[in-house]
Amino acid sequence: MRKYEIMYIIRPTVLEDNRKALIEELNLIFTSRGAEVLNVKEWGTRDLAYEIQKHKKGYYVVLDVKTNDDARIEFDRIVRINEDVIRHIIIRDER
Repeated sequence: MRKYEIMYIIRPTVLEDNRKALIEELNLIFTSRGAEVLNVKEWGTRDLAYEIQKHKKGYYVVLDVKTNDDARIEFDRIVRINEDVIRHIIIRDER
């Protein structure tokens, strides 16, 4: 298993309860496939550097995970489908 740092931005129009459910759902992708979520940092609503899908703000979430390829690929697939996630990036942590 490898360590990754994952950041995703949730659409600012998502209600707080739905946002918390979405974050839990995305974390469950890793835990249900034998991966380990080491840290979840919610940065909150911040200004975007440029407009994304007509939004000027977004809710940032950063994950530190130790995962296998199966869970990482499934996470990537799900966030591409989910309309509430407007941007994401997965970076392998070499530290």
